Amino acid sequence: MSTPEGPRRVRVTSPRTSAARRPIMPTGAREIDEQTRLGEIYMQSLVQSQLRLALAVIGGVLLLLGSIPLLFWLVPPARTLSILGLPLPWVILGILVYPVVYVAARIYVRHAERIEAEFTEFVGRQ
Repeated sequence: MSTPEGPRRVRVTSPRTSAARRPIMPTGAREIDEQTRLGEIYMQSLVQSQLRLALAVIGGVLLLLGSIPLLFWLVPPARTLSILGLPLPWVILGILVYPVVYVAARIYVRHAERIEAEFTEFVGRQ
C-alpha cells in the first residue's frame, strides 16, 4: 500500500532581518498604558488638576455674574439708569455677560492645554 502524498511543505522566510520594533515608551506612559497603580496616580493627578481649574473658572464666573443682583440691590438708581437708550440691566445681562463667558472659556482652554502639555512632558521624561 502506498501512502497518499500531499503537497510538500515549504518554508517561507523573509529576506528582511530586522523587523520593525516596538517604539520604546517612557516609563510613565507605559505605567498609564498598563494601568498600574503608578499609572492610576498619574491619571488621578491630571484629573485633579483639571477639576481644580474648572472649579476656579466656574467660581470666578459665578462670583462675577452673581454680583450683578447685588449691584442692583445696593445701588437702586442703577436699576433705572439708561445707556444709549437701553436700561442698564438689559445692557449688562444682554450684552456684557457674553464677553465675560467668552473670556472665561478662553482662560479655561489655555490653562487646560498647558496642564495637559506639562503632564505629557512629565510622563514622557519618566
